[in-house]
Amino acid sequence: MEDTIAAIATARGRAALAVVRTSGPEAVGVVDRCFRGGDLTEVESHTAHVGVLEDEVLEDEEEADIDQVVVTVFRTPNSATGENVVEVSCHGGDLAPKLVLQSLLDHGARMAEPGEFTERAFLNGKMDLAQAEAVADLIHASSTQAHRASLTHLKGRYSELLEDLREELLNLCSLVELEIDFSDEDVEFADRERLEELLDETEEILQDLLDTYPTGEKLKDGVRVV
Repeated sequence: MEDTIAAIATARGRAALAVVRTSGPEAVGVVDRCFRGGDLTEVESHTAHVGVLEDEVLEDEEEADIDQVVVTVFRTPNSATGENVVEVSCHGGDLAPKLVLQSLLDHGARMAEPGEFTERAFLNGKMDLAQAEAVADLIHASSTQAHRASLTHLKGRYSELLEDLREELLNLCSLVELEIDFSDEDVEFADRERLEELLDETEEILQDLLDTYPTGEKLKDGVRVV
């Protein structure tokens, strides 16, 4: 992905702070062009810098100042999306975050599509599909139980279980294929009883996962009461 995206990362409304995030190959340069407080292109990853974000279109320096901000730099590949990521923490409210975002757009970024930061994290191998879905579930969680379930998926435990099952099934398939390919040979590649045991164990684990689905849906969507 060659372009750099930006968006307000926090909820709208009055608040003490807001965060505007940008991600892409030119993320550091985009913010540096409208930041007064040091050369961001030379700083190390995972560092925070205090300064003023400005709109260089205005000639008067005081009028050009948008807000006092804290800029946090995360360099590729050690970031949430796997790309260069810069987060601008400014004062909250309706106006300041919009002005910060507009300045970033004026200096080379484009508006991010809904979910595009998560999409880039997925495409860059920072999370799998189950974890990407967990992000949305975590944001919309309306109960402690739903929050915990979503966080468990986000941490990758569900994905680890599926990966273990996948590896087990691939091993089983390999043994079965060997048995078929060399059926005329007097060689046993797989113990039949052990194969049946593994299949039964796998079926039981899969059934347990399926059985958790109704509960998970109730945690996520709630229960309709008449």
